[in-house]
Amino acid sequence: MLIEIERTPNPATRKFLPGRTVMEVGGRDFASPEAAEASPLAEALFATGMVDGVYFGRDFISVSAAPTVEWDQLEPEVLTLLLDHFSLDSPLFKPGSAAGIHVAPDAAPMFADDPADADIIDQIKDLLETRVQPAVANDGGNIVYKGYKDGRLYLEMQGACAGCPSSTITLKRGIESLIKHYVPEVETVEAV
Repeated sequence: MLIEIERTPNPATRKFLPGRTVMEVGGRDFASPEAAEASPLAEALFATGMVDGVYFGRDFISVSAAPTVEWDQLEPEVLTLLLDHFSLDSPLFKPGSAAGIHVAPDAAPMFADDPADADIIDQIKDLLETRVQPAVANDGGNIVYKGYKDGRLYLEMQGACAGCPSSTITLKRGIESLIKHYVPEVETVEAV
């Protein structure tokens, strides 16, 4: 089995492509060892003590190195864990009851959306799904809708996008200008 490795715009994060589907639908962000308890693979990656974040995308896994860890040290560890996981066809998530497993909500909004903004929100979500998310997935990340209120759009950056030095530029110059072009009601885009 060959696992391709790609650098991302975030120097702390690498994108690993196992050549097969990782998540059938959506993605899953693991920002802490506690969140990783839901997945044996994410849990094993955090157990190295060298990982600061894990993100499962449709056909990739993004892994973020802890602040003092160099990739030449971490990469062989990650490759070994991924090869073992995929060659054994191990489950991505633990089976059975979720009791005792911390599972953070994937796309819960920060607040209840105003029904009067339903058309605007539908346009925003469509743009995120069709234009933004595929582009950031190429870099090993994801952008999640978190809310819209009074002209402000709130988005969460996951995977390689979280903590990326160029994420502010991507958010303001790329995503904000695209969204504002198609949805003029949006005045600003903010990361949460």
